[in-house]
Amino acid sequence: MAGRGGIEALLALLDEAFRGRGIESSNESQALLTNLESVPDEAWRALPAGGARSIESIAVHVGACKVMYDDYAFGAGTLRFGTTAVEPWADGEAPPDEVIMWLEEAHDRLERHVAALADDAELDEPRLTNWGEQRPTRWIVATMITHDAYHAGEINHIRSLMDGDDRWRFQQLGFG
Repeated sequence: MAGRGGIEALLALLDEAFRGRGIESSNESQALLTNLESVPDEAWRALPAGGARSIESIAVHVGACKVMYDDYAFGAGTLRFGTTAVEPWADGEAPPDEVIMWLEEAHDRLERHVAALADDAELDEPRLTNWGEQRPTRWIVATMITHDAYHAGEINHIRSLMDGDDRWRFQQLGFG
């Protein structure tokens, strides 16, 4: 048996990128969920100057990708973007609390599938992606980790623009 060290490391990183916990020295301010939970209601659907995507649309996109990647890598591989099974709300109609609950459910389902892998050898096994290519399991999981982190930063930036304070944190604290 190949052991489970790689699986456990990926699970910790999945949780770190999504919830801000999972690694002992975590920084929850960079996690997707903590960034979403701090979005004021008035910023949920608002667009910054020149922006075309709201925090709401980014959050639904992240959830839709979690659902799709999970379905194709670990499930039946039959879901499609643009359906209510993948994107439950129309643009501009997604309530923040419901989106967060849905994201948590989608994330938990993905984590359960990764945790169910027998050993690290399965991380090298090819799995189906939603665009029809086969990729190693570790690549699929890593993509979901970086996807959460990428969009957490994007949400944080939009929120900062909406708050009118887009300075670096050290500048906000008077260190720069």
